[in-house]
Amino acid sequence: MIFSRQLTFVVLFAALGAAGLAAATRAKPTRTAAPDNATAYKGAIILDAATGNVLFEDRADEVSPPASMTKLMTFAVLHDKLATGALTLETPVRISPADAAIGGTQVYLDPRETFPVEELIYAMIIQSANDAAHALAHAAAGSVDAFVELMNAKARELGMTHTTFRTPHGLPPANRRITDGDLTTPRDFALLCRHLVLTTNVLKYTSVRTRQFGAGVRAKPMDMVNHDHLIEHVDGVDGLKTGFTNGAGFCLSATALRHNRRVITVVMGSPDSKTRDLKVTEFLDRGFAALPLTGHAFVPVAASAPANPAATASQSPVTPAPVAPVKPAASTPADAAPAIKFSVPGKK
Repeated sequence: MIFSRQLTFVVLFAALGAAGLAAATRAKPTRTAAPDNATAYKGAIILDAATGNVLFEDRADEVSPPASMTKLMTFAVLHDKLATGALTLETPVRISPADAAIGGTQVYLDPRETFPVEELIYAMIIQSANDAAHALAHAAAGSVDAFVELMNAKARELGMTHTTFRTPHGLPPANRRITDGDLTTPRDFALLCRHLVLTTNVLKYTSVRTRQFGAGVRAKPMDMVNHDHLIEHVDGVDGLKTGFTNGAGFCLSATALRHNRRVITVVMGSPDSKTRDLKVTEFLDRGFAALPLTGHAFVPVAASAPANPAATASQSPVTPAPVAPVKPAASTPADAAPAIKFSVPGKK
């Protein structure tokens, strides 16, 4: 009888110990991992910036709105204007009532204010200010409609065959029909990003984490914080641009430079900002892992655009070099993607 009771106690203790171990295992927190690709975005692509080679793509020709990523094309057109001397970074821009009436994210421009072009560029890129993009568009082309025509001409020049721009800022149309707004694909937008990092000084603006807007003009300047949470949190990230609307979902065009090699990735249509940021971080790591150990280092064609090239005879305008079409390559195996090693801040 004593032996039987001891045996029962031993069996019961072992069972309780196993249950406790299982509970403790279940309670142990796990490392955050990037969500499954099928639900993490509508489309994505990774490029080697130096060669244009595609390192990975998934639904890269899916057409959807770019939201505020549109402002990168606005910058591209402005850069062309700066390169020809049609504008300078110091050109004063008088704010119009139409600029001040633009909704969404803004720096709250007032028709009584005047700002130089560069101050509005910082606002457009860092704060993602729709009112600043609108003001820059009419200052550069005489009207917003004329500026949008230049945006679409630039898209055709770059080979963005599935892209149509209808605004300089990316806000949806009043009727909220996606087909009536700005539209692009991850592959097309990667072409634009590569053009920008190769031939313009866009990273001067996209790499800034915080800045004040209106210093010297406003009695109380506005503090701006870059909407790209990867800046200063992920190794080498220095751009480019976030975007969000209900129709577009959460989008991000990102680039990073590591050991003189640059990777570009575009992710569109994520369900939330954390999913987007985790996936973009994974893709940047995956892109660098896929680059050959020896090959082309990243060398930009132009470091900056002159404020007024016509004023200095010895200084040539920045002439954008043709950007070669992206070349498909075998997809990187899924196990090549390293684990995420940081915590993404909350939605902003």
